[in-house]
Amino acid sequence: MQLTPAMQDFILHWGDMGTKWGVNRSVAQIHALLHISPDPLTADDICDTLGLARSNVSNGLKELQSWKLVKSSRQLGDRRDHFHSIRDMFDLTKAVVEGRREREFAPTLAALREVAKEAETDGTSTKIRQRIGETLDTMQMFDDWYVDVRRLPRGIQLAVVKLGGRIARLLPKGQKEMSE
Repeated sequence: MQLTPAMQDFILHWGDMGTKWGVNRSVAQIHALLHISPDPLTADDICDTLGLARSNVSNGLKELQSWKLVKSSRQLGDRRDHFHSIRDMFDLTKAVVEGRREREFAPTLAALREVAKEAETDGTSTKIRQRIGETLDTMQMFDDWYVDVRRLPRGIQLAVVKLGGRIARLLPKGQKEMSE
């Protein structure tokens, strides 16, 4: 695949963005290439296009598959796997959010529950126990909200996202805070 300057800039920026999110630059670049590619690509195509080592591409594809961001398919007459990213941006965003929740947010909630339980009996001061509890309660509230929204049909989820911050204008307190 021949990359135009705009395609190169997209891939490079996606790689930079990935490093800020804790993802290896080349993994993010592989994903960017698959995301903008109109057709599935083989690992060799990815190596040639991005100038990456085969082992780097193989490991990157495995990581992207573990995040459920990339899938492989077969083509008649070709023994190689062909890789493609999730095409629908809503589904892609959902996969990223769900992956981060499973890998980061949910384990933090579990750890906070254990810490809060331990703090009840290990001599931790009341003020610190309250702060731990407040942290757990707030994080649990956001997780509960996410789980509730995740259960909604896609059309309603999209409507909620599009409504966004405008909902604050509908709430009495929201009008005051927005003017400040």
